[in-house]
Order: sequence, then structure tokens, then C-alpha cells
Amino acid sequence: GTAMQNLGTKDQAIFRSIVRFYETKQYKKGIKAADTILKKNPDHGETLCMKGLALSCLPDKKEEAYELVKKGLTKDLRSHVCWHVLGLLHRQDRNYADSMKCYTRALANDPTNLQILRDLAVLQIHSRDIPGFAETRRKLAVQKSNNRQNWMGYAIAEHMNKNYEMAKAILESAEQTFKDDNTITAYEASEVSMYKIMLLEESGQLSQALALMNAEDKKITDKFGLLEVKGRLLLYL
Repeated sequence: GTAMQNLGTKDQAIFRSIVRFYETKQYKKGIKAADTILKKNPDHGETLCMKGLALSCLPDKKEEAYELVKKGLTKDLRSHVCWHVLGLLHRQDRNYADSMKCYTRALANDPTNLQILRDLAVLQIHSRDIPGFAETRRKLAVQKSNNRQNWMGYAIAEHMNKNYEMAKAILESAEQTFKDDNTITAYEASEVSMYKIMLLEESGQLSQALALMNAEDKKITDKFGLLEVKGRLLLYL
């Protein structure tokens, strides 16, 4: 269970309001709400951390914020909230390596937390940790497997990681999974076809790229782009 469950029902509601105040940039209200809980539970780690996070967004309060968050963390070392908050503070200060370590610790305590996975992915791309980025995008895709965008994000990550076969396989699998999804526009379907052709071309499989292009050319709406790629492929074949 989370540390939030150690609070009474009323305080749990107040704790959720702290998170909302932080997300809507009402930092002073967030601090006030945190103090309400801390009056009765001065050692509640996650509340100390959330108060620190709100403080960190006010001018000249960074040092005090770090002290509160570190204190909160010592009270609750197994809380994903506390580790995530410390990671956010490090990110504000552009300490990306420390921030990623904190996110990783947070995920050890809550491996399926989508928000922390997304925050980690952003930093991994920022610090050019492409294999790590691909792995995080994989976890996001698996966690929310009914979200087509997550599979697209995972395919792009594997492409960046130069795993062309894997990227193409992910796209094909997503096409199968979502083939009855009528929210996918003709343009989007066309872009996926073009992307698969590009992956084959980039991995040096030019004749396969040409074959796929001929097989899927009815799906492709970007006829100019199609001719351009076709010309390029024929030039090299």
C-alpha cells in the first residue's frame, strides 16, 4: 500500500488536493493544504515531499524545498511519490543524471506508473540514452497496450536505436491490432506505410522497400512522396 493509505479519509482527500494545486500552479494553496496534514502527521513523508515540491516553484525557496523533500524521503524510502518528487527537483536544476536515478528508484517501487515512465523517457531522450529510452517506451506500450500512440512511440524509439526490423515489426503488429479502429484516418494509415518503407530503405533493404511500396501503394495518399522515394530506390538498385 502507499503511504497515502496511512492517512485518514479526510487527509487523503486533502493530499489529493495538494497534487491538484501543484498541477494547476497554485503553489501557496498547495503548501497550506500540506500544512493541514503535517499539523497532525508531522512525519508523513509524501506530504513533506509534496510541500517541498510546491515550495520549489516559489522564488528563493529551492534550498528549503530540497531539505523538506530529503526529510520526507528519509521518512518513507519506499514511496514512489517521494523519489519522483526528488527527481522533479533535480530536473528543475538540470541535474538529469540524478533525476533519472530518482525516477528509476521510484519505478522500482511502482513499476507501472505511467507518469514516472513518461518523465523518465523525456530525460532519456534529452541525455541521448537511446537504449534506455526504447526500453521505457516499451514499458509504456505494454502498460497501455490499447493506446495506438504508445506503439507508434515505441516503434520510433526502436528506429532511433537502429533496431529497424524491430521497429517495422511493432508497426505491423499495431496495424493488425488496430485494423478495425475507424478513428484512424487514411492519412495516418498512409504515413505508417511510408514509415515502414523508410525503415527498410534505411536498413539497406532496398528491393524489399520497393516491393512493399508496390504492395501498399493503394494505401498511400502522399503520391508525390511515393514517387520521390520510388525514384531514389530505383536510382540505387
